[in-house]
Amino acid sequence: MPLTVHHLQVSQSERIVWLCEELGIPYKLKLYQRSPVLSPPSYLALHPIGAAPVITDGDDVTLAESVAVGGDNVVVKPSAGRKEYAEYLYWLHFVNGTLQPAMGRAFSLRLAGVDEDNNQRARVENKLHQALSHLDNRLKQTRAWLAGEQFTVADIMIVFSLTTMRKFMPLDLRMYEGILGYLRRVGRREHYRRAMKKGDPDLDAEEALKGPPPEMFAGLKRK
Repeated sequence: MPLTVHHLQVSQSERIVWLCEELGIPYKLKLYQRSPVLSPPSYLALHPIGAAPVITDGDDVTLAESVAVGGDNVVVKPSAGRKEYAEYLYWLHFVNGTLQPAMGRAFSLRLAGVDEDNNQRARVENKLHQALSHLDNRLKQTRAWLAGEQFTVADIMIVFSLTTMRKFMPLDLRMYEGILGYLRRVGRREHYRRAMKKGDPDLDAEEALKGPPPEMFAGLKRK
């Protein structure tokens, strides 16, 4: 039985579709539409906390959490050297440990209508800028991928936050030249384009790779 990727469309589970394409492994793709913003009941039933992504392998393996899934040819191993391995580990966990929480906090305050001159919102927005500037400087340094010359699962992890996630939280990236150059490199990867076409055929992936905020997710417009 092939691996089954349960993809909640317009979500971070796009990472796993992309990963499977990069690895060239056979998989079955099941698509689930948001209803209208959150996961539908059929997706929530897959995992106790209704997490996305979810993969199943046969009848006895169900796995959630993007970072729990990887593959030998998209990881940096300890044998590559202490510095290289440390950089890989740091940037792999930077996404869910620093960047995405910073984006989530900023989005929550904006959604709650907190004024821009509010001290708490100012601190949160500043932390987000710090995280993006840190990432921007790293990408200017490597001029390639997060871990260095090698494309890794760290890159697969972070691209969602810089692209599709911005459909839920308008974020302008035009001041971050390193990030924009990085997203252009991502857009040239055949496996990324193929994954997005399979998993989210109605999503304008090219728009999300650019600096201006992409169009807001339709379910949020109706609110």
